[in-house]
Parts: sequence; structure tokens; C-alpha cells
Amino acid sequence: MSHAETNLDSYTAKAEELGNKITPQEKITGFKEIIDSVQTAMLTTRSADGQLHSRAMNPSKRTTDTQLNLVFVANNVSHKFEEIQNDSHVNVSFYDPSTSNWASISGKARLLHDKDEIRKHWTAPTAAWFGDLKDGVHTGDENDPRISLIEVIPDEIRYWYVTRGKIGRAMEVGVGAVTGKVASPGELRTITKPEIQLAQGLNST
Repeated sequence: MSHAETNLDSYTAKAEELGNKITPQEKITGFKEIIDSVQTAMLTTRSADGQLHSRAMNPSKRTTDTQLNLVFVANNVSHKFEEIQNDSHVNVSFYDPSTSNWASISGKARLLHDKDEIRKHWTAPTAAWFGDLKDGVHTGDENDPRISLIEVIPDEIRYWYVTRGKIGRAMEVGVGAVTGKVASPGELRTITKPEIQLAQGLNST
């Protein structure tokens, strides 16, 4: 987007200006707050014919100060595995309706079938999503051959972090409508690929 086009989107430009004033570690902390408060994510993949498909999934691994990858336990006979094999680029999004905070993670997915890794992420309630087919093979536990992991490695993380409560946001919008000034009830923050790599110890510089 050119500078002139950015100025035409004053709301986004103001939110990004505010979001760029904090440190990378503060951005990571804010991102973690959002995804730790939301139980369900939307994982979006692309089919071979270019169609985008999203579905609700629960990450089995939360982020840490140095680990921003997301891991999902999933059924490897579902269409999402076929789509990831066709195109590893994915998006994961979170939305918190109580605050209007949201996060969008763009990155690449890799499929993991290692049983030791699966056991690290397995929880008893997960079995309910698979079921025991009573054939002695598809047992619905961590040894079921249908069970694999989807790990999403972020290339870029963008998120909206609200800095005012509901009343404050309403007042901000109201004042903006009267005065013509752009409302700025929150910050639009971006965690770049170099910042992600640095946090995860992948950048040698």
C-alpha cells in the first residue's frame, strides 16, 4: 500500500502508529493474552481449486515467550490434510467477543505423525472427536492411526489490541463523529517474521 493510500485509511494508519510504539516483547505478550483467553481458533486452508476453507479448532499447545507455533490434534483423513499437502500456506484467527480483540496468524503448516509428539499433545477429552469404531484399530485414543498433528509456523502475526473499555470506545467514536478526528480505541500490532524468528531463537543475528 502506498503512502497516499495509507493516509486514506486513517483509522488503520492511526492504529498501526500506536502499535508500532511498543517493543517486540510487549507485542508478543499482548498476542499471548488474546489467544490464551480464546478457546477456539479458525484454521483456514486452500484447496487445489483455490477455494478457501475454514473450520473451528482448539490449539493443543499455547504459546510461550520463545515459542509462537500453534499445534492442533486432527484427523488425518479429513480434507484439511489434503489441502495442506497441496498448499502449506494457512491462516489461523482468534476473536474475543468480550473485548473485540482479534489475532490473525499467517504462516505455513506441517503435518506430524510421530507418536511421541502426539502423546505430548493428547488429552483424554480429545477422544470424543474421534470415537472408537470398534474395529480394534480405530480406537479413538492416541494410538489411533487417524490421529496426527498440524503445526503452524507463523510468518507474520497481526492483531488488534483494545486499549479502551466499552464506554471509552463509545466515547472515542462519538467524539470522532463530532470533531472529524479519527477514533483510536485500540492498537493494530504486527509481529514480523524477523521478530518471530528472534523470539524463537531461529535468527542467528
